[in-house]
Amino acid sequence: MRLRTTTVAACAALLAVTALAGCNRGSDSKAGSSGKVGIDLPRSDSDFWNSYNGYIEKGVKAGDVSALPRTNSQNDISKLVANVQSFANEGAKAIVMAPQDTGAIASTLDQMAKKKIPVISVDTRPDKGPVYMVVRADNKAYGTNACEYLGKQLGGKGKVAEFEGDLSSINGRDRSEAFASCMKTKFPNIKVIPLVTNWDGATASAKLQTTLASNPDLNGLYMQAGGVFLQPTLALLKQKGMLKPAGTAGHITIISNDGIPEEFKAIKAGEIDATISQPADLYAKYALYYAKEALAGKKFAPGPTDHGSNIIKIPNGLEDQLPAPLVTKDNVDDAKLWANQLGKS
Repeated sequence: MRLRTTTVAACAALLAVTALAGCNRGSDSKAGSSGKVGIDLPRSDSDFWNSYNGYIEKGVKAGDVSALPRTNSQNDISKLVANVQSFANEGAKAIVMAPQDTGAIASTLDQMAKKKIPVISVDTRPDKGPVYMVVRADNKAYGTNACEYLGKQLGGKGKVAEFEGDLSSINGRDRSEAFASCMKTKFPNIKVIPLVTNWDGATASAKLQTTLASNPDLNGLYMQAGGVFLQPTLALLKQKGMLKPAGTAGHITIISNDGIPEEFKAIKAGEIDATISQPADLYAKYALYYAKEALAGKKFAPGPTDHGSNIIKIPNGLEDQLPAPLVTKDNVDDAKLWANQLGKS
């Protein structure tokens, strides 16, 4: 209740002092919104991030922001730091990034703050260093929802392998910790075999092969990133004669994270059972939205937004937690899912 009271007061103060449309709502004001935006893409080896890049490009072409030439840090923190410094030197007035190593970007964020260059972080929450806004889904919910889905599908017993993301990333930690906690609490008779992958498909495939050799009765798999894990996993299971259709004997129940078109195809084919759709379209849309609002000098406060999400306070700024729905064979054809909108005008 105290949070709501504080939020209402903050909104009232903003409305009294400015001509903004409302707390956590879009602004029609153009004043102070000029300036170039630097946009760094985190990698190009993932279907999810390539889709995100497509949405970013679409937004830039539509004039959502005026952007400097985009860079790609290729999952390398040193490249990200260099790219951000280049943006600052080129006159960027706001920066959009998605740091894959969330612990190593703090000093760069501090430098941008001193230069009064607001930073929007997409998908990942930097451990330290000031950010204007983090655009992200609730990654702990990813791990919990994956656990609950697998637990129910397996009847609360069996063996589950888990492709953990890079634990230097807040996303990898959140998903892994939530999955482990949920399994321990709700499904104690399921044995979880965590496999550290650093978001690398080849590493995941190699470790799964070793795991299957010693655990041929494995009956569940949680992939924390379908964009990098899906294809090598399906190739390995097919090679070993273990890619059984859903509903048949020997099928390994698989849930993934990302919500890319290839996962949808795999669900329809019965190769995997579910995924949690990370909103690549909304990540891009609101990354550019917050960059534009930062240029205009808009301030936000914790509370519900007008786009179905909730802004929360984090130690180093604010985070807009966007919705991420579970996708199964029952709703895989839903036209509202971003993967079903690709290629459509």
